[in-house]
Amino acid sequence: MSAPLQAQQRRPLRFNELALLVAIFVVVVITAAVDSNHSYLNQPFTSFRDIARNVALLGIFALGAAVVIIAGGIDLSAGSMIAFSGTVCAGTMMMLAPETMINMRPVGPLVAGCGVVAAIASGFLIGTLHAWLITSVRLPPFVATLATLVGLRSFARAFCGYITAKTLGGSGNTEINVYDPYFQFLRDHVWIYAAVFLLLAAFTWILLSRTVLGRHIYALGGNEQAARLSGIRTESVKWFAYCFSAVTASLAGVFYVADQSVASPVNQGVGYELNAIAAAVVGGCSLQGGVGTLPGIILGVVFLRVVIDSVAKLIKSGSDVYEGMIVGIVVVIAVTFSQLRQLRTSGRELFPGTLGLIAIPTLAGLGGLIMAMTIANVPYLRGSDVWIGGAVTLVTLVVLASVKFTQSVRRSPI
Repeated sequence: MSAPLQAQQRRPLRFNELALLVAIFVVVVITAAVDSNHSYLNQPFTSFRDIARNVALLGIFALGAAVVIIAGGIDLSAGSMIAFSGTVCAGTMMMLAPETMINMRPVGPLVAGCGVVAAIASGFLIGTLHAWLITSVRLPPFVATLATLVGLRSFARAFCGYITAKTLGGSGNTEINVYDPYFQFLRDHVWIYAAVFLLLAAFTWILLSRTVLGRHIYALGGNEQAARLSGIRTESVKWFAYCFSAVTASLAGVFYVADQSVASPVNQGVGYELNAIAAAVVGGCSLQGGVGTLPGIILGVVFLRVVIDSVAKLIKSGSDVYEGMIVGIVVVIAVTFSQLRQLRTSGRELFPGTLGLIAIPTLAGLGGLIMAMTIANVPYLRGSDVWIGGAVTLVTLVVLASVKFTQSVRRSPI
């Protein structure tokens, strides 16, 4: 990749990173003001520790997802990989020390280490499987990783039932409890999460910006055919990218087992693949490949976690119901903004014809309804949900209609 091309890619990302910094600050300020408990002001250390833990956990596997996206691919299996690797970790310890695990006693460093190694090895093998399906079988990355998104979680549940049935007897359990003090030590010391995330971030930065492999990853995402014709072994680059993504997800799986003291393939990591992709896209990675920087990825992770944490603080009960919706909205908005530049250069309208006329009131209505439902769960604003939702609908309708009118005037002949 040439220096001018790299410079062209960095300019919009620097603006994106600055915008993310401002957005993070705004979200924190609004949350501190509206939260009835004022947690950010009254419990700053606890709030910072919780956000740091969640940022590190998401950031570990978001780095892997971002590398795959920069390479022009997609990995939808991160959430299932987290559940699978966590189950492999706990299941390995159960097989090596069944009596100790059953009696909730420490398994020792050797057994715990074997569980961690087995989990990371499972990530390497799944990443290799992805690369083989994509490069040899020629499956689209979406299909290959969608298959493991569905299949790995089911496999993890079956594996968990098989291991517990073998050791405990009966029909088996759907989860494996982990009481080892080494995992409890991980859970109680947030700095370990942060240190691992920062080490991985430093490795990723060196990889992408200071190595030949990093240049090949950008070249592959920018134009795979041109990269192949220039002599780059694209199959090997894809192998590394998908292995790196799966290994980071498996490492996150170990941390989630430590954080929750249980391997639960039924619900562990559900939907986390969208969080990883959202963090990368919000951070400036293009889903078309070839674009992305480490500072942007980190800021994307922080922004997404701050938003999710803010939702939990503002909506006191049932905030998890809104989490997926919020993440989905963030992804759509981020990708839309990334496409605006192409729309301007190509001259295409954002809301063309009848399709646009239908999309405008639909978006306005959805925005107002979402705002009303959210406001109804905020103690300070409860009771004002209808008029605030209506105001948001009206404002959104006027803004989007103005955009359509402006673009239509520009395209109309003089």
